[in-house]
Amino acid sequence: MQKTDISFKRIQQLAIPAIISGIAEPVLFRTDVAIVGNLAEFGTESLAAVGIVGAFLSMLIWVLGQTRSAISSIVSQNLGAGNLEKLKNFPAQAIFFNIGLSIIVLASTWLFIDEIFKLLNAEGVILQLSLDYYYIRVWGFPLTLFTFAIFGLFRGLQNTFWPMVIAAIGTAVNIVLDITLVYGVDNYIPAMGVKGAAWASLIAQAIMAVIALIILLKKTDLSLRLRFPLHPEIKRLVVMSLNLFVRSIALNAALMLAVKEAAGLGKEYIAAHAIAINIWLFSAFFLDGYGAAGNALSGRLVGEKDFGSLWQLTKKINFYNLGVASLLLLLGILFYNPLGTLFNKDPDVLSIFYGMFFMVLISQPLNALAFTLDAIFKGIGEMGYLRNVLLGATVFGFIPVLYFTKYLDLGLIGIWAAILVWIAFRAFALIIKFKNKYYPLAT
Repeated sequence: MQKTDISFKRIQQLAIPAIISGIAEPVLFRTDVAIVGNLAEFGTESLAAVGIVGAFLSMLIWVLGQTRSAISSIVSQNLGAGNLEKLKNFPAQAIFFNIGLSIIVLASTWLFIDEIFKLLNAEGVILQLSLDYYYIRVWGFPLTLFTFAIFGLFRGLQNTFWPMVIAAIGTAVNIVLDITLVYGVDNYIPAMGVKGAAWASLIAQAIMAVIALIILLKKTDLSLRLRFPLHPEIKRLVVMSLNLFVRSIALNAALMLAVKEAAGLGKEYIAAHAIAINIWLFSAFFLDGYGAAGNALSGRLVGEKDFGSLWQLTKKINFYNLGVASLLLLLGILFYNPLGTLFNKDPDVLSIFYGMFFMVLISQPLNALAFTLDAIFKGIGEMGYLRNVLLGATVFGFIPVLYFTKYLDLGLIGIWAAILVWIAFRAFALIIKFKNKYYPLAT
């Protein structure tokens, strides 16, 4: 069997489309934030509402969307081991597993959504706008998980090109529809405000799901015809997904606690935090491009039992991503003020944002290490350890710092200090594990 290529050229072939895809995916939500934040009426309230709902839906997508990484890991490892032909029944079963999970979660949260948003300190106009946005946007949730499952199949097959194409089309559609539906078109389309942003995202998600299905059927030999009995790898998919499920709950508990504490400071603070966290998430998806390359290649190398190349790959991917993080940090410094006005024009919101945005920039090198190793650990199937790291980072890092800084009355600075500690905990825990377990295998 031909040895897996981990050259600079091959890594770029996987990483660059993944970077573009990574930028495109969150733009669907970021566009909603930017557009509604500049509404003449209730702009700040709309921004806060979309920020709250977006954080909640992102939590659900991240929790269940982790099956994408599990699917990618299983497919890439079987590809490396030369067992791809034995996976024929697996893709359809994995996708139906994803859709089933999404329906269960959607039904369980629908009944209590009013109480959930109140728990996140949404009230009055913000609560009503949150509900208006949620009741439309939430129907895109199963569509997103369906698309993510197909992305996982592509990544496992060492292909990040088609996910890039799908994500780029969805993003373009969302931007056009956002501007059209939120602000309206004179004499043709009435301005729909927050509801228009929700419809724009839902339509874009539906289009992405349809295109993903067509490309999968046309460009691969994989079948989505559901056959039984269950494939043996489904059991491993469930175990991996459960570990990632618990991990994602810990991850999103931290992010939701940050949203809750920011909302408790006032509407200007939650709006400023929404801007900061969306820029942070945008950079995180950007960094995930090289992580995606590491994820796909590391799974294949483990399937081949080539741990020497795995060690070399890990060093290369971390080096490249630290370069990307440095570039993001520099761009953040150069465009410190324009980034805020892109999302909101309220001087009170911008004043708060400018007073803490430097912490988002400081996080970039730590993000690079944490997210790169996180992706590689997913590729090699270390889901249990990833679960434990996130639980430890949240319980012993984020939460103590969050409430200690709240006691000191540090506001958003304190919230972001907790986020920095949280990321650093994850990065160093993964570095130690990799060096202790995989470096000896490589040497």
